[in-house]
Amino acid sequence: MSDNVKVEFGGKTSEYPVLSGTVGPDVIDIRKLYGATGAFTYDPGFTSTASCQSAITYIDGDAGVLLHRGYPIDQLAEQSSFMEVSYLLLNGELPSKDELDKFSYTISRHTMLHEQLATFYRGFRRDAHPMAIMCGVVGALSAFYHDSTDITDPKQRLIASHRLIAKIPTIAAMAFKYSVGQPFVYPKNELSYTANFLRMTFGVPAENYEVDPVIESAMDKIFILHADHEQNASTSTVRLAGSSGANPFACIAAGIACLWGPAHGGANEAALNMLREIGTPDRIPEYIARAKNKDDPFRLMGFGHRVYKNFDPRAKVLGKAATEVLDKLGINDPVLDTARELEQIALKDQYFIDKKLYPNVDFYSGVILSAIGFPTTMFTVLFALARTVGWVAQWNEMISDPEQKIGRPRQLYMGAGPRDYVPVDKR
Repeated sequence: MSDNVKVEFGGKTSEYPVLSGTVGPDVIDIRKLYGATGAFTYDPGFTSTASCQSAITYIDGDAGVLLHRGYPIDQLAEQSSFMEVSYLLLNGELPSKDELDKFSYTISRHTMLHEQLATFYRGFRRDAHPMAIMCGVVGALSAFYHDSTDITDPKQRLIASHRLIAKIPTIAAMAFKYSVGQPFVYPKNELSYTANFLRMTFGVPAENYEVDPVIESAMDKIFILHADHEQNASTSTVRLAGSSGANPFACIAAGIACLWGPAHGGANEAALNMLREIGTPDRIPEYIARAKNKDDPFRLMGFGHRVYKNFDPRAKVLGKAATEVLDKLGINDPVLDTARELEQIALKDQYFIDKKLYPNVDFYSGVILSAIGFPTTMFTVLFALARTVGWVAQWNEMISDPEQKIGRPRQLYMGAGPRDYVPVDKR
C-alpha cells in the first residue's frame, strides 16, 4: 500500500498518511481531514475508526484470534493465572516469580474496603440489582481514597490501579451478600485472588469455607477470558471518561454502567435463559427453525459476535471448563447437554456457516456460573470484576499517551435549519 491516500473533495485533492500497526489492518490517518476539506467522516458505532493507539490487546475476528500483549488467550487461560495476566496487561510483560509474588502481595494488601462503605451499602434497597450497587460503590471510592485521585502523579495512578483491582472482588462479593441478606465476609490475605472472592461470596461467619480447586480454576479461567477485549463499548467509555481528566474511580464506574447493557455484559444471562427455554436437546430443531424465520422474534443468543467472524477462542476454553465443573459438582444439567448439541448442529448447519454465527464466550459462561451457584443477576458483576483490570490498563495507557485528546465525536446533523424565534402568542 502507498504511504498516502488521496481524497478528492470539493475540487481539491488532499493526502493522508497510512499508519501500520504491529499486526492488523492499516489505518488511514484522517486527523487533518476536516481542516483540509471541511468534511467529517460518518461511522456510526465507530466500526471502521481507530480511536487510539494501544499495545494491550489485539483481535483478529476473521481468524478467531485474541492476543494479550502478544500472548494467545487460550495459552494464558490454560497455563497462567488471573494475577499473572493482570500483571501482563498492566506492565506489558509476563512477570518473574519474584515480580508476581510482589504484585500478588500488593494486591492482597488492598482488598479491604473502608469500613464506612458498609453503611453505604445499607443505603440501597435490599432488592437492588447488584450492578446498581457496583456502579454506586465504585463511584464512591473517590470519596474515601483522596490520596490516589491525582492522575498527573504516576505513583497515585499506580496506587489507584492496585486498589481498583484489589477491591472490586470485595465490592462484588458484598453486593451479593447484601442482596441475599447475609453478613459481609472480610477478605483473607492468605488465599489467592479468585479463592478469596469465592470465600467472600459463598462463605459465612458461622463455619469454615473450603475452596474447591476445580471451581477456583474455572473461575480463574473466566476472569482471564474476560480481562480485556480491545476497544469495546465499556473500555471506550472508560477511555472517553478518562480523557476529560476524571478520577480513575469515576472512570471505572462509567465502564461498569456501560457494561450493564444487555447488548454488552448482559449477553451471558440472555444465552443461559435461551438454553433454559429450549430445555432439552430434542427441541433444538424447533428453535433453529424459529431462528431462521425472519418473522419470528426468537433469536439464538450466544452465537455470533460484533468482532469475531470465526469461533470465539474464549468459547473453546469455557466449553471444556463447563464439563469439568459440572462433573466435579455431580450435576447432570440438561442445559449443558442442550448447549453441546446446539453447538454441534450450528457448526454444521449451512445457515450458521454462511452468516458466520459461531459460539461466543457467553454461550458457556452462564452454564458454568449457574452451576457454581451464582444467580443471573451476578453474571454481569463477575464480568465487571474481571474486566476491571483491562479497564485499568487501558486507562493508564491513555493517560500516558501524548497524542490523547479529550474525546469529542462529531455528527451528521439532520435537524431543522436556521429559523427565527416566533413569540408564543403568534404561533
